[in-house]
Amino acid sequence: MKVILKDNVDHLGNAGEIHEVADGYGRNYLIPQGLARIATDGMIKQVREEERQAARKLAAKKEDAEALKEELESMQVVFTAKTGEDNRIFGTVTTQQIAVELANRGFDIDRRDISLDEDIRRVGNYTAYIQVHSDVEARLSLQVIPESGGDF
Repeated sequence: MKVILKDNVDHLGNAGEIHEVADGYGRNYLIPQGLARIATDGMIKQVREEERQAARKLAAKKEDAEALKEELESMQVVFTAKTGEDNRIFGTVTTQQIAVELANRGFDIDRRDISLDEDIRRVGNYTAYIQVHSDVEARLSLQVIPESGGDF
């Protein structure tokens, strides 16, 4: 019996896949549990069309993420901070502050998608990594300057 899986099934396959299973396994377990449905010609065509449309949507999202990456990598975000001796700032620049600054510039990015190599505790130039898509990561240039605006 051919079935189309509705959910992931251990030792069999993932949702949307078509598998040949024993008649008893399909009729007595998979179908009553709501894990699969019988694979008719019409259902197989429908599943293939859904897969094709999902792939197209995924490609469009990735293309949008690439455009966002280019925008983010072309900008530099500048933070001003009070400094003490040895150009150390009071506190740190956090991913939350970076997300707020990006929101002020019109970008909707969650702070959890932003990562830093090191804590920003001194005046200087840094790089933040932003996960804009599962396959696309942007590098954002950050600069921290003293509140007085002097050079470092």
